[in-house]
Amino acid sequence: MEIHVKDYIKKQPNPQQGIIKKLRKIILQAFPDIVESFKNGVPWYEDEFYIVGLKDHVNLGFSISRLNKQEMNLLEGKGKIMRHLKYFSIKEVDEEKIVKLLKIVDKKHRSCH
Repeated sequence: MEIHVKDYIKKQPNPQQGIIKKLRKIILQAFPDIVESFKNGVPWYEDEFYIVGLKDHVNLGFSISRLNKQEMNLLEGKGKIMRHLKYFSIKEVDEEKIVKLLKIVDKKHRSCH
């Protein structure tokens, strides 16, 4: 684990810390070879995904590069390059749904590189 990522997770309050650990585990299991980095103050995964702990929730961010309108509607926010899903409790984390979205984004992202 990248040292800054480890420190970032340790500094998070609960429930954010537990949510971040679970989301990170889902990403790393879906993509065992993905490069984890720390930039803009949060964990990033090959410029495709990020995880950020906020005041009362955690956002899992997704690159929307090459997503169609229907796929973008599965995510929240109005960003032009990234959108997200919000989690207020660990119970809200739907691993199956997240893995499907991760794989859609990754496939589209890789098709443009």
